[in-house]
Amino acid sequence: MNQFDINTTTSSEFGIFGIPCTPEKAQIHITPVPWEVTTSYGAGTAQGPQLIRQASEQVDFFDIEIGRTYEVGIYMQDEPKHILELNNTLKPMAQELIDLKTNHPELTTDQKAKERMLLDKINQGCNLMTQWVYEQTKEVLKVGKWPVLLGGDHSTPLGAIKAISEHYKGNVGLLHIDAHADLRKSYQGFHQSHASIMHNVLQLNPKPKKLVQVGIRDFCEEEHDSILESPHLIKTFFDVDLKRDLFEGQTWNGICQQITSELPELVYVSFDVDGLDPSLCPNTGTPVPGGLSMNEAFYLLYSLYKSGKKIVGFDINEVSSAGNAEDQWNGNVGARLLYKMCGWLAKTQKLI
Repeated sequence: MNQFDINTTTSSEFGIFGIPCTPEKAQIHITPVPWEVTTSYGAGTAQGPQLIRQASEQVDFFDIEIGRTYEVGIYMQDEPKHILELNNTLKPMAQELIDLKTNHPELTTDQKAKERMLLDKINQGCNLMTQWVYEQTKEVLKVGKWPVLLGGDHSTPLGAIKAISEHYKGNVGLLHIDAHADLRKSYQGFHQSHASIMHNVLQLNPKPKKLVQVGIRDFCEEEHDSILESPHLIKTFFDVDLKRDLFEGQTWNGICQQITSELPELVYVSFDVDGLDPSLCPNTGTPVPGGLSMNEAFYLLYSLYKSGKKIVGFDINEVSSAGNAEDQWNGNVGARLLYKMCGWLAKTQKLI
């Protein structure tokens, strides 16, 4: 760190953002989870952590809003090879299962047996991934550091949210930025689908005190019913309502005050990048027109700080190149989002 030049770029091989920081010195610990087993549309989110790390070396360290975020120390683990290998084994099985369910409305006896076998293996593998994330996050909390998770698809943070909810005895709110409600009980038979993450979170014991969703614009009727039936537990700011309020003269500042007022003091942020306008993340797994601008997302994070809330951890998911090695845009956006969120976590916790 003594020879670390903050005014130039440094290779990400030295660390995330090029910061040569040991886990002992770092206050923010990032766990990468290269996983996309149950993705149902676009592919490539398993490469998300690596894309973000590669792009991170282009991020300038000084932030005019926050200051010297790098001074808190940011450390990113190496990618877990066993998780990536499990992902690569199960992904083709999941695609085969999706094909069976989608293109074969009347399954033969043999096809039904194969469906059960594939589903059991995939669900078991997803449980293993979630348990590993849970244990990693518990270890970060145990040593007094602040946990961050980089997916992967949006099923990846379940174990992290479980560990954090236990650590704070359920006294934490969940700010969920996404295009999708992710409240399906299961999706395509997968119990830990990216489309079921928030349903699974609400089954935890203890579960977060409140789920506050922002930017939601793609959901099924079952999910809408779940939202209406649980007003004490779920508050959803649908994208159509946000845009209507803005068009009719409300300020984004006023809307952000409404959002933050729904949250308790301690906040975990789960950020699916498809919550942004898809021009910012065109290769994400399931892009949907609409969403937040980058500045709207950043202002919402600032509003958390201004309201006195404290960010206790966060995840970023669904960054992808969609297999296009030449496309660095999505990783660039993900890296800048990561640095800004690290900064606001540090700022709300008075680390800087």
